[in-house]
Amino acid sequence: MPAPLLFCTENYRYLYDEVADLMPSVEKGAVERRVFPDGERYQCLLSGVEGRDVMLIGGTISDVDTLELYDLAYAIAKYGAKSLRIVIPFFGYSTMERAVRQGEVVTAKTRARLLSAIPNTGTLVKYYLIDLHTEGIPHYFEGNVTALHVYAKPVIIEAARQYGGAHFVLACTDAGRAKWVESLANDMGVEAAFVFKKRLSGEQTAITGVNADVEGKTVIIYDDMIRTGGSLIKAAQAYKEAGARRIIAITTHGIFVGQCVERIQQSGLFEKIIATNTHPNALKYTGHPLVEIRSVAALIARHLSI
Repeated sequence: MPAPLLFCTENYRYLYDEVADLMPSVEKGAVERRVFPDGERYQCLLSGVEGRDVMLIGGTISDVDTLELYDLAYAIAKYGAKSLRIVIPFFGYSTMERAVRQGEVVTAKTRARLLSAIPNTGTLVKYYLIDLHTEGIPHYFEGNVTALHVYAKPVIIEAARQYGGAHFVLACTDAGRAKWVESLANDMGVEAAFVFKKRLSGEQTAITGVNADVEGKTVIIYDDMIRTGGSLIKAAQAYKEAGARRIIAITTHGIFVGQCVERIQQSGLFEKIIATNTHPNALKYTGHPLVEIRSVAALIARHLSI
């Protein structure tokens, strides 16, 4: 029986290499890539996929990356793969997961529908989505595919234990994430905390209070993603004013847009920011004195080995 094949999109080559090293029974698949003068992308599978179990790692960090992922998945199925398992470390459309105003496009749903349109050639197609912003997104996938929500809890818990020890408060940036953080805190046997927010306008919010006693304690703020750092800094200020002794932030998806990390560092509130490598932007801060990057390769390898 031929070994399973592992492919990746261009921006996730680093995870592809790590996962391949952890799965010695897997064969690395090769893809020829180039871009034509007008910007059109050329891709060609150099490894034969017919009748083989195939795995593909690729993110949706931009629409270009999403189409690269879709094109590869389509070709793998069309050329006769027996099964196709696709890992999306970061599903980049979670913010627009529902319409609030009439006429808004629910991008999470339209992209899930696109990624569901894999040729119905008998290929079993399964998506693995890591730490989604919204629980309902897997239900947007339909047809010939199955989507599973993979939690990075083992990575998050290990980091929290290392920096918080046995006694700390696990916190979140707002009440909207309180349920998930409370579940995570219960798993670790620690207290959970969140801040109360008041909306001042369409763009501005103010923090009005903290629900737990953090006086003299280590507070570890968990958020599934850090983009600009604005909400994180506001929450940290509230916990500091409530008496927190140390503040550490942990995120699954370190998107770190623009001067995000610099803003967090300049706030002087944080001892450490820990992010996984689900988003390529996080790798830019490898070796940064404030930021620590942890890999989800073992988590991915574990799920692909099942």
